[in-house]
Order: sequence, then structure tokens, then C-alpha cells
Amino acid sequence: MNWWWLLLLLPAIIGAAISAIWNASGSSVPTLVIRVDVGTIIFLFGLLVSLIGIVVTYTLNRIRSIQEKSAQQSAEDRRRFLKRLDHELKNPLTAILAGLANLSGVAKEPPHRASLISVEAQVKRLRDLVADLRKLSDLETRQIEWVAVDIATLLKGLLALQEEEGFNHRNVTLSIPQAPWPLPQVRGDWDLLFLAIHNLLQNALKFTAPGDTIEIRSFEDGSEVVIEVADTGPGIPEEEVPHVWEELYRGKGARGVVGSGLGLALVRSIVIRHGGNVNLRSRSGQGTVFIIRLPVGEGRKR
Repeated sequence: MNWWWLLLLLPAIIGAAISAIWNASGSSVPTLVIRVDVGTIIFLFGLLVSLIGIVVTYTLNRIRSIQEKSAQQSAEDRRRFLKRLDHELKNPLTAILAGLANLSGVAKEPPHRASLISVEAQVKRLRDLVADLRKLSDLETRQIEWVAVDIATLLKGLLALQEEEGFNHRNVTLSIPQAPWPLPQVRGDWDLLFLAIHNLLQNALKFTAPGDTIEIRSFEDGSEVVIEVADTGPGIPEEEVPHVWEELYRGKGARGVVGSGLGLALVRSIVIRHGGNVNLRSRSGQGTVFIIRLPVGEGRKR
């Protein structure tokens, strides 16, 4: 943008050049005396400030508009790339998994069997990673289906579904207040909220050991409904806490644990689109609690 600054400085450059030529010529320079009253000076000063303000505001708006268009274009390019990636990889990954399933019946020696299991796990992780990236991308533009959501019913349904799949010897409990009144409803997309809390529960199941406790709690706090998923797992190191919401971030404790590194990013995106917020508290060696806060009633539609 050097040409823009040159254009702004052009009048000053021309004026300085004419002045230098005039003074160098040795010609007598006429003196021009202008008498201006104080009121006129104040008016001109105010006019100058207003013009500067207009120019600055216009320039800032133009910069903001360019940045927004650039961000929108980048987001659209990203979504298009992820859709293409999902489309191109889905069939090859399915074929690889089918081939590995066939080989598992042939390779019965322990070393070969272990290698096949390892390869299959990595292929499944790649498949889940691509699928989660697609979900995260679609979530940015997906229309929220705003309905009244009974959080108590949603949590009971989630626990019933997980009970069918098993808790892997974890002690899972659900706490919902019954008195003096039930939880108020929130406005939002049932499926997306279910996905967010399901991801937190799956996260707790993955990072705890048999015999550990997982508590799902919900209660009313002013104009918000609070949902907590707490566990007695290993906890999250303090230096890793600010990064857990980042896409593809996996801490030291996640090494060797199956996952795409996108679960918490999905949770955060869903909650923010519902006008809420999510955070966590954790102590190394004691456990972690994830806290979702959703506005009661209409919420902020985004």
C-alpha cells in the first residue's frame, strides 16, 4: 500500500518543491496577511478534526470489511477443502478396513495379529479425524434448529444410551434436582447439545481407569442451566489447560488414547453457538470437571 501513502504526501511534496524553487530563484516573495477572528479559527479547527475523523473511520471500516471478506473466503475455502477431503478419503479408508478384516482371519500369529490391530486402529483414527473435521466445519454454517430442550430428559437419554454400550467398570452417576422445581428448559438444537455432552462423557470414559467415578450434574444458576461432567481421572497438567480447546491438540496424557483431538473443540463451538460458555477445572492426580453454562429460555441465536 506504499502508493496510498505517496498519494497522501503528494500535495506536501509538490508544495515543498514549489517553495524551494521560488526561494532559490531569488525573486521577491510577496507577503500575504490574513486576519481571522478566534471564532473562525475554532470553527476551522473543528472542521479539520471532523474531516480527520471521517477519513480515519472510513479507512478503518474499509480495513475491517477487507478482513471480514478475507476471513469469510478463508472459511469457505477451508469448508470446501474438508468436504473434498472427506469425500476422497471415505471410500479408500472403508476399503482398507475391509481388507484388514479379511487379513485378520489369515494372520493368526501373535506378531502379525498385533501389527494388524495397530494398523486398523490408526486407520479408524484417521477416518474419525476426517469425519470430525467435517463436523466442525459444517457446524460453523449449520442452521440451529431452535426448540425447547429439557436438559434433564436429554441427560437421562444420554446415560441410557451409554449404559447400553457399557461404562467399562466406571462408576457413573447422574444428579438432577427434583425439588423445589425441575430444571428450566433452554432453547437450542437437541442433537447438537446431545453431541456436546456426549463428547464430554466419552472424554471422561477414555481418560479414567476402571473403578474411577464419573459424575454428571446439572442445576439452575440464576438465568443459566449448568451442566457438569466430573471425573476422578489423572487430571490435566496446568500448562495444558489453556490449549485443550484447540483443534487437534493432544496433551501428554492423550498419547496412546484413541481420539481425533477435535472432541473438545466441537463442544466449545456448539456451546458458543448456543450463547453459552464452557470451561474446566482440573487438578493433576485428582480429576477434572468440565462446566457448560447455557442461557435459560430463548438464548442468543447465532
